[in-house]
Amino acid sequence: MAEEVLIPSSGLTSSHLTSSLLAVAFLSSFGSSMLYGYNLAVVNSPAVYIKDFYNKTVVSRNGTGLSGETLTLMYSLTVSVFAIGGLLGSLVVGILVTRFGRKGTVVNTSVLVFIAGSLMGFSRICGSPEMVIFGRFITGIHSGIALSVVPMYLGEIAPKNLRGFLGLVPSIFIGTGVFVAQILGLHELLGKEEHWPLFLSVVVVPTFIQLMLLPWFPESPRYLLIEKHNVHATITALKWYRAKCNIQAEIEEMQEEQRSLSSVETLSVWKLLSDDTVRWQVLSVVVINIGMQLSGIDAIWFYTNDIFQNAGIPAPEIQYTTAGTGIIEIIAGLIGCFTIEKLGRRPLMIGGFAMMGVCSGGITLALLLQTHLPFMRYVSVCCVVGIIAGFCIGPAGVPFLITAELFKQSHRPAAYIIGGSLNWLSNFTVGFVFPFLQMSAGAYCYLVFATICMFVAIYVYIVIPETKNKTFMEISRMFSKKEAVLETQGLLHVDQLKLKKMNGYGGMEHASLEFDSSSS
Repeated sequence: MAEEVLIPSSGLTSSHLTSSLLAVAFLSSFGSSMLYGYNLAVVNSPAVYIKDFYNKTVVSRNGTGLSGETLTLMYSLTVSVFAIGGLLGSLVVGILVTRFGRKGTVVNTSVLVFIAGSLMGFSRICGSPEMVIFGRFITGIHSGIALSVVPMYLGEIAPKNLRGFLGLVPSIFIGTGVFVAQILGLHELLGKEEHWPLFLSVVVVPTFIQLMLLPWFPESPRYLLIEKHNVHATITALKWYRAKCNIQAEIEEMQEEQRSLSSVETLSVWKLLSDDTVRWQVLSVVVINIGMQLSGIDAIWFYTNDIFQNAGIPAPEIQYTTAGTGIIEIIAGLIGCFTIEKLGRRPLMIGGFAMMGVCSGGITLALLLQTHLPFMRYVSVCCVVGIIAGFCIGPAGVPFLITAELFKQSHRPAAYIIGGSLNWLSNFTVGFVFPFLQMSAGAYCYLVFATICMFVAIYVYIVIPETKNKTFMEISRMFSKKEAVLETQGLLHVDQLKLKKMNGYGGMEHASLEFDSSSS
């Protein structure tokens, strides 16, 4: 049990983790975030059966089968349409959270999962490949919404000393979703040909559990007070989510944020992009969300089977080895979750991206040398494990948490639209470009990912401050100070240039140098 410590800067005490907070984090992540991980991995195992279904359906309709290229194109569409749906979902999340609230959006959008599950589950009975593709598209829309709204909801209901811990719970469930898909895809379970429609539609089970239980919990207190002006509902929600806490002090902190807003209306994406006061926050969200996907993690998941095969692992055992990487994802996610409030956000992101960068370079080296040095095959396996572990410790979840922490209430939905849409666009880009990059660059393609990872790690080190145990207003003031310092430096630089322009014979040059040295 953590002690209650008085924080003089904000007047708020550190709060304990209550059963209500834990239940909401579990339910919202279990029924929403986990489905994203599940749907990423679910199409790998039954790929052959799905292609066979597509071909047999076209034969029954037209009398002739599909060519190999057309069949591959249809299957590629089935995989990639998930990312297209995710992009669409990320673009509408701002409208939904403003209209329905954070919890309301999670609950109301669960209907998408039931529609998608029904389409995919009955696709073989109806003889319709289109139902599989459209079902994947709808699950993508749901995941695009969930990836933004769940961290936003948890970030707003959590006390500042638990915001990091609760903010990383969704990333643990994303890893869990991947692992569950790998396990259920084993031949002994749902990996047989007759089971693939059930395998695709099993997503309705966790969503049904979420739908039965989550509506009983309150909405985000910050949404209720700042956007709905409902003080009574805010107090009720805080009593649900706090064990021992000065509720009045927390409400005053929310009201301070409300007073600081130029408007309680939710900003549009365009207004957020044109707001100079938050340009560093916006740039930071852009860098870490693009970096999260362009780190090469999706390419690693795509290439894992080949690397394990090159390492000499027997083909029948590769599926079990791949499932073992799912356990590593969960363990790494738990390590990040339980250390973020002690270490902070910056070390997890810097360390995670740096670890991925080093291991990506290691894979290139191992692939180049494994023909001459047989033990390099095992180095490549270790590098794959290192990249997955580095990703899940920090970069998998912290960017979504940081997006919530860097912005005030009115700016937050638009920030999630920007971060989410870039995340999904980058996801789609990697999936589309990587096969061509691999063909043209070979083993050197991983150096591209290594460079991106190192750049993001350096950017986080230089630009993003530590947000651990700080209120949203304190974080906003930290960036305001950074902006003020940069503006002062800019004005100083202009003044120095003016002085040097006035210097005709060298008399003012000395004054300029004195001014420069005195300011440093």
